[in-house]
Amino acid sequence: MKNWLWWGLAALLLFGGGVAVYTMTRGLRNNNPGNLRKSNDAWQGLSPTQTDDDFFQFVNPTWGIRALGKVLQTYMTRYGLHTVASIVTRWAPPNENDTLAYIDSVASLMGVDANQSLSDEDLPALTKAIIKHENGINPYSDAVIDGGLALV
Repeated sequence: MKNWLWWGLAALLLFGGGVAVYTMTRGLRNNNPGNLRKSNDAWQGLSPTQTDDDFFQFVNPTWGIRALGKVLQTYMTRYGLHTVASIVTRWAPPNENDTLAYIDSVASLMGVDANQSLSDEDLPALTKAIIKHENGINPYSDAVIDGGLALV
């Protein structure tokens, strides 16, 4: 989807009959809805121009969702993190975040206990919950989420 269309879609949200102006978040502007910080990782789908000093910018949301999915899958397979509590603690450490609130938010959005063991089938729901927590909304359809995760 073209960036101008995202701006148009995100410009106005209706709440209870009133109109609220919505400013696109950094993660959505950067097509990096998980807000992956810059590192030495050479992610597929990076925008050729990286104007954000702190966070990666991707050419479209599919690649940003893929990167988020790859990190989450690595947490599960390489590091043995299989609960919302353990994954979010690594993803959003307490020195940078209110990690306990983040854990509660993600677990609630997923409808699971924070210490319940997750499987690969939970990756789409976990991805959606992190995107929602990071950006305040999740504007992506299941098809966009599934498309990004299919590239993992």
